[in-house]
Order: sequence, then structure tokens, then C-alpha cells
Amino acid sequence: MSTKHKNRYMYAERNMWTGILFGFGFVAFIDEAVFHQLLHWHHFYDKSTTDIGLVSDGLFHAFSFFATIGSSFLLADLHRRHAFWLKRWLGGIFLGAGAFQLYDGIIQHKWMNLHQIRYGVDILPYDLVWNISATIMIVIGIFLLYSTRQRAKADPYAY
Repeated sequence: MSTKHKNRYMYAERNMWTGILFGFGFVAFIDEAVFHQLLHWHHFYDKSTTDIGLVSDGLFHAFSFFATIGSSFLLADLHRRHAFWLKRWLGGIFLGAGAFQLYDGIIQHKWMNLHQIRYGVDILPYDLVWNISATIMIVIGIFLLYSTRQRAKADPYAY
């Protein structure tokens, strides 16, 4: 049994959580860069002045940056320990990205009413695409994580 295979099983949860953190940061970065900065569809907080909206975008961007960089350090540690498990890490990314996007679409857009995806248009198609794509990412993440969990339980030294 190689150290790499043993360590993958031993650090399976860390691979998942590192991926989840990276997924949070990555999808938040895409949201902020594309929808906030490039398209100017909304700010993180749209219930005040444009200046406050820009400050809220800066804080949101800082969150995405720190989540992505923090997960990169955790990823480097997994590699150092010869414990990186690509499929499990990717499952975490999909789960984290989808969970963040679904949280954004339901909690921030609808429940807290911080902002909408876009203003001045029929919002339903945007909401559907946003939340359905989030759900698809979550399902892919759960599938990948479940398949690696089952393999690790069946033969913890095979991967």
C-alpha cells in the first residue's frame, strides 16, 4: 500500500472541504467580476447609494479572494502530504459553488432582498437559470463526493 493511497483516504474530508472553500471563492469571484463589475447588473448591496454598493462589492470581492487563496494553501498542504484526491476535490468545488450560488439566489436575492440578478427586465428567466444551474452543480458535487466516499469505504487502499 502506497503512502499516497493511504493519505487520500485519511485526508478525504480535507480534500472535500478544500474544494468547497475553493468553490465558494471561485463562484463568488465570477459573480462579482462578471455581474457586478463587467455587466453592472447589480452591486452586492443595492438598497443605498452607488458608493455604498461599490464598498459592498469590495468587501464581497475580498471574501472571494480570501476564500480562494485560503483554499489554495490548503490544497498545497494536501499535495505536500501526498493526499490530494482530484475527484473528491472537484466534488467539493461543485458542491461549494452550487451551494453558494443557491444561497445567493434564494437568501440574498429573494429572502433578504439585498439585490436582484438584474433590474428592469423580467427577472423570472434569470432566477430560473441562476437557481437551476446552482442545483445542477450541487447534484454533480454530491454525486462525485458520494462515489469517492463509497470507493473509500469499500477499499480504502485502492485510491
